[in-house]
Amino acid sequence: VLIVGGSDEMLGAPILAASCHCTSCRRAGRAFEDLPSAPPVLDADGGSPVLLYRRDRVRCVAGREYLEEYRLKPGSPTRRVLAACCNSAMFGDFTKGHWLSMYRKRFPAGAPPVEMRIMTKDRGADAVPKDDVPRHGGFPAMFLWKLLAAWIAMGLRNPDMGLAHLAGPTFQKGRR
Repeated sequence: VLIVGGSDEMLGAPILAASCHCTSCRRAGRAFEDLPSAPPVLDADGGSPVLLYRRDRVRCVAGREYLEEYRLKPGSPTRRVLAACCNSAMFGDFTKGHWLSMYRKRFPAGAPPVEMRIMTKDRGADAVPKDDVPRHGGFPAMFLWKLLAAWIAMGLRNPDMGLAHLAGPTFQKGRR
């Protein structure tokens, strides 16, 4: 079980809530959803909704032994972490960064709504919903600013969280 914040109180809101439409996030989301009895990862439009949290605000309090990492290719700095006991995608981790992209669908009702859609250039113009949620072809300045502000607030640290030991396979074409 991953807990955001402390055991008794939340230690802050997410840095931001976004839906990523990059090819990699959509590919990983589909691969996770194809696992037996796996819960949904992607939204109906194919985007991967995530809540970005500072690493120092997330703790694994139980179930660490069930966590497995998956990378789209060997040596990739981005890993996706799955709870193997129930095939639930838990978070994405850009290992060189100071945040975790917690899959929004793992949070209860009332999770913060998606603020922006990012990396929509990887999709056709008609594939991304035309609603009130701002769409960005790449990473907008506000996205980068919020990440930088969070990193400064963390004293420019990149905590390990004790999850560096996770091992797991690379996604293979047509397989996990």
